[in-house]
Amino acid sequence: MKRIFLIGFMGAGKTTLGKTLAHRMNLSYIDTDHFIEHRYRKKVADIFTTDGEAQFRNIEHRIISEIAEFENIVVSTGGGLPCFHDNMGIMNQVGLTVFVDVSVEELTARLEGNKTSRPVLQGRSGNELTSFIAATLNKRSLFYQQAKIHLDGNLMKTEDDIHTLAQQLELKIHNYFVSLPLL
Repeated sequence: MKRIFLIGFMGAGKTTLGKTLAHRMNLSYIDTDHFIEHRYRKKVADIFTTDGEAQFRNIEHRIISEIAEFENIVVSTGGGLPCFHDNMGIMNQVGLTVFVDVSVEELTARLEGNKTSRPVLQGRSGNELTSFIAATLNKRSLFYQQAKIHLDGNLMKTEDDIHTLAQQLELKIHNYFVSLPLL
């Protein structure tokens, strides 16, 4: 039974990589934000706006606790999910966590043109966006660093790059599971 959780900042490429990895490994795939939107019939941005961040983080915790029981799955998490309610501990306990690590500069470039679907970024650009990303990444770093595998997500630029990175990650995952002691 495999449970692979991709964590990292918004825009790191978790969804794109997760779908490709799941396909390569013949595993199911879930994106926690999409799972939440389907379950609650509301966009994540609307939950943030109407119910507040604290309620959204409670929802994320319930969802990751549920998903943690699924088997043979690749899960792309929301960027903040690992940082609340011991979600990182849950994921590390039941599966393999992979931190998709992307530099502040690369995240800024990726997110600059994608602010409409990410409410926390609206109204931020240039240096203000870079500062926001750097400060938030700094706060989350303690949690992201707890991942069992770290992957350089800066390398994801083209479709070929994504497939190459998924192939490299598949090998790391295989080696990780092979090295586990038999119970």
